[in-house]
Amino acid sequence: MHTDHGLEVVRIALIGAGRIGTMHAGNIARRVPGAELGTVADPRLDAAQQVASKYDATATANVDDVFKDPDIGAVVITSIAAAHAELIEKAADAGKAVFCEKPAGLTLAEIDRAIEVTKRAGVPFQVGFNRRFSKDFAAAYRTVREGGIGTPQLMRSVTRDPGRPAGFVNAANVKPWTIFRETLIHDFDTLLWLNEGAEPIEVYTKADALVAPQYKDSGLIDTAVVMITFDNGAIATAEANFSALYGYDVRGEVFGSKGMVTAGRHASSPMQHYHEHGMQQQTLRSDEEMFTDAYVQEVSDFTDAVRTRSTPPVTGEDARRALRVALAAMKSHEEHRPVKLAEIG
Repeated sequence: MHTDHGLEVVRIALIGAGRIGTMHAGNIARRVPGAELGTVADPRLDAAQQVASKYDATATANVDDVFKDPDIGAVVITSIAAAHAELIEKAADAGKAVFCEKPAGLTLAEIDRAIEVTKRAGVPFQVGFNRRFSKDFAAAYRTVREGGIGTPQLMRSVTRDPGRPAGFVNAANVKPWTIFRETLIHDFDTLLWLNEGAEPIEVYTKADALVAPQYKDSGLIDTAVVMITFDNGAIATAEANFSALYGYDVRGEVFGSKGMVTAGRHASSPMQHYHEHGMQQQTLRSDEEMFTDAYVQEVSDFTDAVRTRSTPPVTGEDARRALRVALAAMKSHEEHRPVKLAEIG
């Protein structure tokens, strides 16, 4: 048995060699104890080779090579979202444990199928909601769970992706509904997680293309606010925008009958520069910068689940709950009305 730091090594294949996949590859190879990057698979062989060559891993353009490899114990799926459901099913059928970046599927039927096949195969299935593994968000969760803020009354989760002075240059490539199923899905999961034991009952959305209005007719939504009402009385808002010129901005807040917790930050460093024009501080510029340790921790916890064949900390059921809210938000936007979660399934 091959060990690392006293741990049985989990040999992992990465499926998808884009930006997030490249980041995960480095973490698996160098920062996650007891993990080893075995293969990088991507239809673009050159992209797979570029990532794999950094870590002495194998590269392939044929994902079936991963599923046939008996030395691969788990897969980390970072492909395009539309491919996630099929890849989860293939991996499970091959007996591989599955870590999948969000969303795990684009429909409830896809996620239900993913849950079914991974349970039938008896393999761990974890979804990449990284905020749960960030120390500040995790501390906020513990405080709420221990009653530190009393009964939750108002909640807020914010995602503002970094923008550029030149504008939203990639707007034409953003698929319809991305802001709900791939961006705000993080906020929906965060709010559900922080309001443990409560269920969302109604969703109302206001959204538009304010950053790149010229693409609105193509289905682009780049700005959205979603209000969620829970059965414990809490009222939550989730908001997103694709163009924060000051950097990457992710925050969470729970206000309750006994106090409040907040999580997230703007500054990349505590250093503040005071000068004749005032004060200056550098801000975070990417998710990789803000959630460096969280990205490592989520895969570390996943590999622990693989070794012990235990339930991972974020499950397919968690992904389903978040997607259900996202689908309700989409329906609310389309029909310009509040939507009951009971309408979604």
